[in-house]
Amino acid sequence: MSIQVCAAAQSPNAKPEIIRRTANFPPSIWGDRFLNYDSQDIITNARNQQEVNELKEVVRREVLTTSAGDFSHRLKFIDAIQRLGVAYHFESEIEEALERMHAAFRDHDGDLYNVALGFRLLRQHGYKVSCDVFKKFKDENGSFKECLIADVPGMLSLYEAGHLGVRGEEILDEALAFTTTHLDSAAKAHVSYEHAEQITQALERPLRKDLERVCARRYMSIYQDEASHNEALLKLAKLDFNLVHSLHKKELSEINRWWKEVDFEKKLPFARSRIVELYFWVVGVYFEPQNVEARKFLTKVIALVSVMDDIYDAYATFEELEIFTGAIERWDMSCIDELPDYMQIFYRTILTVVDEIEEEIAKDGRSYRVYYAKESLKAVARAYFEEARWFNEGYTPTMDEYLPAAIVSSGYPMLSTVSLLGMGDIVTKETFEWLFNDAKIVRASATLCRFMDDIVTGKFEKERGHVACSIDCYVKQYGVSEQEALDALNKQVVDLWKDINEEFLRPTAAPMAVLMRVLNLTKVVDLLYKGDDGYTRVGKVVKDKIASHFIDPVPII
Repeated sequence: MSIQVCAAAQSPNAKPEIIRRTANFPPSIWGDRFLNYDSQDIITNARNQQEVNELKEVVRREVLTTSAGDFSHRLKFIDAIQRLGVAYHFESEIEEALERMHAAFRDHDGDLYNVALGFRLLRQHGYKVSCDVFKKFKDENGSFKECLIADVPGMLSLYEAGHLGVRGEEILDEALAFTTTHLDSAAKAHVSYEHAEQITQALERPLRKDLERVCARRYMSIYQDEASHNEALLKLAKLDFNLVHSLHKKELSEINRWWKEVDFEKKLPFARSRIVELYFWVVGVYFEPQNVEARKFLTKVIALVSVMDDIYDAYATFEELEIFTGAIERWDMSCIDELPDYMQIFYRTILTVVDEIEEEIAKDGRSYRVYYAKESLKAVARAYFEEARWFNEGYTPTMDEYLPAAIVSSGYPMLSTVSLLGMGDIVTKETFEWLFNDAKIVRASATLCRFMDDIVTGKFEKERGHVACSIDCYVKQYGVSEQEALDALNKQVVDLWKDINEEFLRPTAAPMAVLMRVLNLTKVVDLLYKGDDGYTRVGKVVKDKIASHFIDPVPII
């Protein structure tokens, strides 16, 4: 928080000057790059849409008619559909196929590749497949057989399956340790370039943690080099990727124009301007064309909350924040005159945006959802203020004190709520009540987000003056070294992924489409905060991913 000092003591009528801290956030790296949309795309898209519709029917027949006895082929085909990013076209067909395969999977006597692939696909779709299926790949000493090491595709398949585990599944922990060690060695040895590339990518970010569009773009180049690839599926994936790519570019230009209109870069220059990165974040949550409205709502809200975070963390005085938090709590435009000028600008904007969202969703009789959005935003403000109070008092809380506020201040319970505003009838009032009742998957995702954020930003934020983070709080509560605290938090991140996996096992507490929003939010965190703060300090990894999403279409030929 900022502090007040008297800079004009010689004049009794002079107002004290407020000396504010500043985080000196780097400016946006994109400028006006995404401000305009090429309308020529519309003509190309109309032509491609017709071909996509025809190819979808070809692929649909393949999913439905492939012989049930050809277990391996069915598994590989469904896996390819998912990894190429077109599974959203075939949800019912894939579900029907997997249901039949689940019934037969227990008796399936396949090799390591197929058993691990079947386990992963079925677990992803919520089927309770026992991890005991991997016992047959162990020797008499209880270790995974040495002969498996040379089977690189099988080892990769087992590695990916290991990331679908829940707490207590020791065989999957052992599988991950075994495959990670030997795949790392294989990547450095003389395996084929294709396998080395796949291994390197998998070790950096396994499929369970990868964003669907990022995975799809990368997998196209791998799939097309496979001798057994399905030509119709590959063509569909490329055309569909480019159609959705064009839609995203159009949306991004509209979001950029809105951001220009609110003009926070000029009016609130202390705050991060990351509208492109935030839209990328939201596309990670849902990329499908039918979620266009949901993306618009979530992008605007996440952009505003990012600014609100900077008001609390990097600019306002504690006294200003007391007034501001009260105004957010009351959520009434009549409070605006109590606020400093810069807060008035923000307050007016956030109330207006939420009002506009309510107006939009009221057309479909869903205005009840806005109550939950407002309450979740108020909760974030309260958590931010609690952390501001700790900073103002120079207080380092214990982990037990820190986590309840820090989970909320991660923003993820709020983002999970707001992500549902623009979705269809799959979301009900009961869904929001479940969310607000400390849903396990949301708590796990938010805690994971907080820990990963603190691990990579703690040092930078401490240098600029910031509330104690989870590392400091862990050190205080348990009397350990900073490195021991880091190790403990990294171990908790691993376990929190297992909690998320468990929430996908049927019967689920909420519809699968809702759980996917929380999972995808978590995947974005893994991309943005693994090794560095890729949101505040946009580096090569995030720049490249944004370019592949919004600049370069996939070559069709």
